[in-house]
Amino acid sequence: MCGIIGIVGHNPATPRLLEALKRLEYRGYDSAGIATLVNGGIERRRAQGKLVNLEARLKELPLPGSTGIGHTRWATHGVPNEQNAHPHATDRVAVVHNGIIENFQELREEVGKAGCKLASETDTEVIAHLVTLYLQDGLAPKDAVFETLKRLQGAFALGFIFAGEHDLMIAARQGSPLAIGFGEDEMYLGSDAMALAPLTNKILYLEDGDWAVMAAKSADVYNTAGDKVERPIRLTELSGAAIGKGGYRHFMLKEIYEQPQVIGDTLQSLINSSERRIIMPEGNIDLAKADRLTLIACGTSYYACMTAKYWFESVARIPVEVDIASEYRYRDPVPPKNGVAIFISQSGETIDTLAALRQAKAGGQKILSIVNSPESAIARESDAVLHTLAGPEIGVASTKAFTTQLTVLASLAIATAEARGAINAAEVADLVGALTEVPARAAEVLNHDDAIRILAARVAEARDVLYLGRGTSYPIALEGALKLKEISYIHAEGYAAGEMKHGPIALIDEQVPIICIAPSDKLFEKTVSNIQEVKARGGKVIVFTDTKGAERLREGAEAVIALPSVNAFVSPILYAIPVQLLAYHVAVIKGTDVDQPRNLAKSVTVE
Repeated sequence: MCGIIGIVGHNPATPRLLEALKRLEYRGYDSAGIATLVNGGIERRRAQGKLVNLEARLKELPLPGSTGIGHTRWATHGVPNEQNAHPHATDRVAVVHNGIIENFQELREEVGKAGCKLASETDTEVIAHLVTLYLQDGLAPKDAVFETLKRLQGAFALGFIFAGEHDLMIAARQGSPLAIGFGEDEMYLGSDAMALAPLTNKILYLEDGDWAVMAAKSADVYNTAGDKVERPIRLTELSGAAIGKGGYRHFMLKEIYEQPQVIGDTLQSLINSSERRIIMPEGNIDLAKADRLTLIACGTSYYACMTAKYWFESVARIPVEVDIASEYRYRDPVPPKNGVAIFISQSGETIDTLAALRQAKAGGQKILSIVNSPESAIARESDAVLHTLAGPEIGVASTKAFTTQLTVLASLAIATAEARGAINAAEVADLVGALTEVPARAAEVLNHDDAIRILAARVAEARDVLYLGRGTSYPIALEGALKLKEISYIHAEGYAAGEMKHGPIALIDEQVPIICIAPSDKLFEKTVSNIQEVKARGGKVIVFTDTKGAERLREGAEAVIALPSVNAFVSPILYAIPVQLLAYHVAVIKGTDVDQPRNLAKSVTVE
């Protein structure tokens, strides 16, 4: 969610802080601000809305200084306005904060009684006043922050600067991600490596409970007891070029078109091409001996889990339970004695998923994670990790991260099936062969972009849209509906096609487009029957199918898009692409903010 950037050094900070905040726009925000140290004091510029508003403010009132912090805020406590925008400050300290302070009301009353005047509705401002009270008691900045951290309950990533301390910045992490970057006579602070990419490729990731004292030439890290600890400095492959639009109108479209490449990259890391087998993940996990798998995630990643349930159960013959991470935590689950929990997260920092992971681990489950960020908290706390090689995904609506998640899960299902003796070597080779065709077939799907753009004009006029699918196409229907909701703001719902007659069919009339995901698999005839039921009630049916299915459905459907014919096992990966394109083009027609849809954030790091 919110984004943090900090620079402590000797060169003008504001222009680079602003550029870094632009790289963090993908995280979602509704206000922004920058604070720097100027002539021994703290100066701030803040603005409601997009960064162009803050940029305009800075042109009117430039902000000098070589040490500063910046923030993009996604509102939790307090409405999105300039008064509630970060950084929050007193005359002694300025602070930026990602996360939620759960005991802020109690602390707010305490600092109020001490004579502090709070100017915002946020939970963050109380932190600045607490630190200030400790400074007034004579504590040094380092000690004042340390004492303050002991008082905070909840999740936070924090960055502090102090009046009169031009060679000092303090950072702290509990639950929300935070990284330190190492430059030449300059240090950086960022909520993720993306913010720091053009500044440095040397990154230190703080762990939960860590706090750090930074100067232009050093960074010392401490744990919750105040003891100095060592954390590894890693080289990141991210670069400014990797997070550009590459000539595309939107990041989302660029990322849709990158899917053939990143699916291929992911497969290359998993497949032993000479033996036509899947390479199992390293780590102390034996899926062949597991009694049950529990797949846990949020949002789009949850739909990847739903798809994988079909794969694991039908191919590997292993029982699978699928859970939404936020629900898993609170329903007091009974973990199986010999179970493996698989956690899926693009960022690897999703707070509900991370908390569910810790609960499953405490319940004796072996943990396998599938993430796009190998240095993330979820990856670090897992027994084994599989990486989706999607590269940076900037668009809030997940596209290439989803299809690479599906790719990893399909590969893992095949490997598990082989290890359990559920399929023979010839069947393994057949399924692996089908997977290796996916990148080329995905490129063919993209050739339908123009036809899908024409269809989007019809869908853009609707108030409600229904998506239907059966089997592994059902989660893709759910994902298609989610994509349309996310970026076009049209109400959409996904249903298992067989459930239409149990209620949703009442919604169908001539004004409701019906998007059917219908590859010609073993459930195709059942889906055709459901389509006929829709047509009989005046529904306008748009079908994504293959060449064989198109021959059967072309008459009577409003439109049919014939995708490449593939093994039914891999069809969910391909059929995810046209529903992404449809949502994208509808959003463009409606003029919404495709890459940064309202109220949404890329990485959800607060409950």
